[in-house]
Amino acid sequence: MTERTREILSWYGSDNPGTLTNLARLLGHGVLAGTGRLVILPVDQGFEHGPARSFAPNPAAYDPHYHFQLAIEAGCSAYAAPLGFLEAGAREFAGAVPLILKLNDHDVLLEERDPSQALTGSVRDAVRLGCIGVGFTIYPGSMHRLDMYGQLRALAEEAKQLGLIVVVWSYPRGSGLSKAGETAVDVTAYAAHIAAQLGAHVVKVKLPSAHIEQEAARKVYEKEQVPIGTPAERVRHVVQATFSGRRLVIFSGGPAERDEVVFDEVRAIRDGGGFGSIIGRNSFQRKKPDALKFLRTVIGIYAGTVK
Repeated sequence: MTERTREILSWYGSDNPGTLTNLARLLGHGVLAGTGRLVILPVDQGFEHGPARSFAPNPAAYDPHYHFQLAIEAGCSAYAAPLGFLEAGAREFAGAVPLILKLNDHDVLLEERDPSQALTGSVRDAVRLGCIGVGFTIYPGSMHRLDMYGQLRALAEEAKQLGLIVVVWSYPRGSGLSKAGETAVDVTAYAAHIAAQLGAHVVKVKLPSAHIEQEAARKVYEKEQVPIGTPAERVRHVVQATFSGRRLVIFSGGPAERDEVVFDEVRAIRDGGGFGSIIGRNSFQRKKPDALKFLRTVIGIYAGTVK
C-alpha cells in the first residue's frame, strides 16, 4: 500500500475495517493504483437515458459483458452500474474489477421539473454481487431533495455497517434552479458539500461553470475574492468545499464531446486537485479499440505519462 493510499484512508477515521479495505481496493486497482487518482466507468445511462440513446452509437455496448471487459482492459479503477447489468456479469468477471452497485435510478419517459429517483437495488444486493460499494443519486434543487437526503442517510448507514463504501452522484437540478444553475460553481460546491455531510466516501459532481446562481453566494464570492476564473480554480474550490479535500471528489464526463475537450477537462481536474473522472458515454459509445485508446489517454493524463 502506498503512502498516498494510507493518507487517504486516514481521512475516514469512523469507518470499520471492512469499509476501509474496500476503499483500499478501489484506490489500489487499475493503472492508477496507489496514486490517489481514480478513473471509473459508469454505465447507468441505459436506465437514465434509454437504450438506443445510450448504446446505438456502438451496438456492442448493449451487451453487459462489453462494459466489464472495457473497464478491465482499460485499467479502470472500478465499474459502476445498476442491478441488472451487474447481475449479468458479476459471476463471469468476479474479482476482475471492483464493482459499485447503483442503488437508485430515474427514467426519461416523463418530463419532470422536479425529478426524483426510484430504489432499484439494495445494499444486500451489493454484498451478494461482491461489490466494494454502493452508489446513490441526489438532486439538490428538486422539491424531492429532502426525501432523497433521508433515503441516502439510511442506506449509507446500512452500507457502512456491512463494510461497503458509499459513492454519491450529487447532481443539482429541479425547479429551485435555472438550467445554468445546475452546473454553477456555487451550486456545485454546495452539492458536493451536502453529499459529504450525508456520509459519502466518494462524491461525484459535474464540472462547474463560472456562473454563480445564488445572489447571496455571489456577494460572498465577490467580497472574499474566491478564485473561480479558470476551470482548475473552480475544481479546486469544489474540492475545498468537500471538507478541504478530505473526501474523494470525482467529476463526470457528461455527453460525448470532442476528445481534446474532454482531455482539457481532465487536465483541469488534475491541476485543480480533483481525484479523477467517472466517464461513461464518452468511452462506451466508441468501438472498443477507440474506447480503449480514449480511456488510456485519460488515465495517462492523471498518471503523468500523457501531457
